[in-house]
Amino acid sequence: MKSWLKISLLLCMFGFFREMRPSESYVTEYLAGDWRNLTSEQVQQEVYPIGTYAVLAQLVIIFLVTDLLRYKPIIVLSSITGIVLFVFLLWTRSLWELQLAQVFYGTFMAAEVAYYTYIYAKVARERYQVVTGHTRAAILAGKFLGGVLAQILVSSDAMSFRELHFISLATQLISLPIALMLPGVPRSFYFYAVKSQKDSSASEAKEEKPRFSLRNAGQLLWYHLVTSYTNPIVLMWSIWWSLAICGQGQVIAYIQFLWKHQAPNNQSNYNGGVEAAATLLGAAGAIIAGLLNSNAHRHFYMLINAICGCVLGGLLLVATLCNNVWISYVNYVIFCAVFYFIVTIAAAIVAENLVDDSFGLIFGINTLVALLLQSILVLIIVTDTGFGLPPKDQFIVYGSYFLVMSAIYLLITFFLKIFSKKSQTVE
Repeated sequence: MKSWLKISLLLCMFGFFREMRPSESYVTEYLAGDWRNLTSEQVQQEVYPIGTYAVLAQLVIIFLVTDLLRYKPIIVLSSITGIVLFVFLLWTRSLWELQLAQVFYGTFMAAEVAYYTYIYAKVARERYQVVTGHTRAAILAGKFLGGVLAQILVSSDAMSFRELHFISLATQLISLPIALMLPGVPRSFYFYAVKSQKDSSASEAKEEKPRFSLRNAGQLLWYHLVTSYTNPIVLMWSIWWSLAICGQGQVIAYIQFLWKHQAPNNQSNYNGGVEAAATLLGAAGAIIAGLLNSNAHRHFYMLINAICGCVLGGLLLVATLCNNVWISYVNYVIFCAVFYFIVTIAAAIVAENLVDDSFGLIFGINTLVALLLQSILVLIIVTDTGFGLPPKDQFIVYGSYFLVMSAIYLLITFFLKIFSKKSQTVE
């Protein structure tokens, strides 16, 4: 087997087991259940917000440390923090211990950056598209099978919500030796970057041995930042991407509270199947978007994305106002399919307008902006410091958020179209 294929296979195995967490579909039911003697309001207002703040606080540090340590140590750290996280969830009971677990959750989620960027530092550029497909498919397969397994075990009364966490702990334990088996990376994009030089006596390019350089890293980071964000296409679509990711992050984080509120006896028993269906249709949406030549028709796709954003807002409002858990389930699945379609279009347009090797940095910054906006939303809407809204009112806000965001971009598209026509007339 070829070296790059072995690496891709190992990384896919790691991603599959890391994401196969059946407990995720029912984590709110478990945390607000009898085991901890906590209310849904406490979990919503005093626990989950800490997870959002923890990811935000650690993302920049982990991104830079990932490049400095050259990926593998952070992938191993991801497995270790996953294990610690599920140990906390299984064998602690108090509120403060659960809040501490959210700090490890922040590390676990922030360390995803190493998984997504490792493969690009390890394989040749011509393999990028293939290995990207492999790693994304592994993640989706893990999420899908995790949801299906959770639904089967819950529906058959084979396991309780708490017992699902033992499977999640087991998959994190399996991911650790796989992470340790990954080969080290001699170079990175910034701190251990290499420069190709032309040999004066030959036409072939020689590659220098990677050497640590803080100065070169700073210069390259600044060059990528300035080059990318002074490009109006990158800037406009990056803002759209960050706003969309912020809204989707809130929906995913708090949708289980809405289902619990709407379900009979305040217990939603079909979350696993819904999450599996949402993953499957979300993947289909992303695949369809990936087949489109979106960069060549970006004005048209901005219009499509703005219209689809209005659809997302409408789906959330209908799911909330109908007060029926089955309508919420169906709308959530459609929401995921539409969202991954439009966010993939936005990501493709941003990526196609970036300079080489700046993809990880720019999307890391865009993710940071999304998390910053999400933290503000959490502070104002979710916590007692702000309004402390119940689930139904929260999702009215989230639905309105998507409508307002889409309306603004519809206006931008409209004015750009008028400006373009005027420019053509003048010429």
